[in-house]
Amino acid sequence: GDTLEPLKIKSTRGMVYDEQVYHPEPRVAAIISSHFRPEFIVNVKETGKILLVDYSDIKNLKVTEIEAERFLHDGGLDSTQRYFLTAANARNKVAVIDTKEGSLTAMIDTEGATPHPGRGANINHPTFGPVWVTSHLGDDTVALIGTDPEGHPEHAWKMVQQLYAMGGGSLFVKTHPTSEHLYVDAPLNPDAEVSGSVAVFKVADLAQE
Repeated sequence: GDTLEPLKIKSTRGMVYDEQVYHPEPRVAAIISSHFRPEFIVNVKETGKILLVDYSDIKNLKVTEIEAERFLHDGGLDSTQRYFLTAANARNKVAVIDTKEGSLTAMIDTEGATPHPGRGANINHPTFGPVWVTSHLGDDTVALIGTDPEGHPEHAWKMVQQLYAMGGGSLFVKTHPTSEHLYVDAPLNPDAEVSGSVAVFKVADLAQE
C-alpha cells in the first residue's frame, strides 16, 4: 500500500568526476522522471554526475553514471520532454542530457554568473525556434538556448540570445504554453524595488532585441 516506506536506499557517495577524489556526502540537487522508460534522472551536486536510475527491477537496480559538470543544481525538460537541461551553477554551464538515449548531448556556457533556472522555461522564439531559458543568480543576464536539433539544427545546444532583466538575484523564469510572455524574478536582489518586481518580456518582440 501507500505507506511511504522506502523500497530501496541507494547511496550517492563516490568519486568526483574530474578530480577523481572520493566525496563522502554529495547532495542530490534534483530528481525528475523520464518520459521514455521507468527511470529517474538524478543530479548529484558535488560529484558532477547525473545518475539514470532504472527502477523497473528494484531488487536488481541498474544505475548509469553520466559525467557532466560539478555543482549540478536544478533543471528542467525541453518542450519535447526528451532533453533534460540542468545548471552546473558554480561552473556557469548547462548540461544537456538526452533522456531517450541516456547520454550527454552538450555542455553549454551560459556566459552569465551562476545560472539558476528552477525548471527553466520553454518558449518558441520568433527567430531561433524552440528555446529553453535560464536566468542567473549572480547577474542580470538571461540565457536562451536552442533546443530543436531537427527543425533548427544550426541553433541547437547553443546560447542563441542573451537578455537583460532587472538585476541579479534571480531564482526562476516562467511562462505558460498559452502565454505570450516570459517572466523573470529577482527576489534575492538587494534593491527592494527590484526584488519585489518581475521582469516581463514579450516573446514576439525578442527578435528585435
